[in-house]
Amino acid sequence: MNIPKVCLPALSALFLGGCALLQPAADDPVLVKLSELERRIQSIERVVQNQSLVNLTQQVGTVERRGDELQGRVEELEHSSESTAERQRQLYVDIDTRIQELEASIQARNSVSVMDGGTLPPGQLPVPEGSDRDNYQAAFELLKEERYEPAALAFQQFLVTFPNSELADNAQYWLAESHYVTQQFESALAAFEIVISKYSGSRKVPDALLKMGYCNYELKRWDAARASLARVQKEYSDTTAARLAAQRLERMAEEGV
Repeated sequence: MNIPKVCLPALSALFLGGCALLQPAADDPVLVKLSELERRIQSIERVVQNQSLVNLTQQVGTVERRGDELQGRVEELEHSSESTAERQRQLYVDIDTRIQELEASIQARNSVSVMDGGTLPPGQLPVPEGSDRDNYQAAFELLKEERYEPAALAFQQFLVTFPNSELADNAQYWLAESHYVTQQFESALAAFEIVISKYSGSRKVPDALLKMGYCNYELKRWDAARASLARVQKEYSDTTAARLAAQRLERMAEEGV
């Protein structure tokens, strides 16, 4: 096929235009620009996401620090509360100790006033605010010092104030003894008899029976004296009271009474 030469330039232009149309889309400046924009957007999103994570981490750290601060404050308050409670307890113990010391001092002064020769009014204990044991001991000290009248008053008031004390039988016996040594034999006899009738299980019963024999002896009631002394020998044969009863019976036999 013969193409006229005048047509060759037109055909060349048409061929080059077709080649231009067949260029890859990736070389399109618009697409390149769009791709660049998309990469930049993705990069910015990653930065934003990373920044959000950082912020969240920082917030968590802040919350944790505040939690530690609050825990420390709570511990401080608990320690302060415990310290306050301990101080209050120590203060209470100190006050209670001082009160007890003052009470003991007052009791001691009251007791000393009697021991040093003061009188004990009827109806008053030697240690007014003391226990049964305190008052029993104070009364017994008076007896040992041969202050028989205040001793008798002290034992009498002891029995009125502490009738159920485990020391009541002893107090009754020493009350009777305080009458006996002052030769108040009738009063002593009645008081010893109470030991036997009211405190029949007491260890003082043998001694009380013996002293009843002695009282009747002093009152010249020979038969009653022998009856009491013989009873001691029979019922409490293995006691010191029984041996003393035997001695008094021998004496009475020697005296012919």
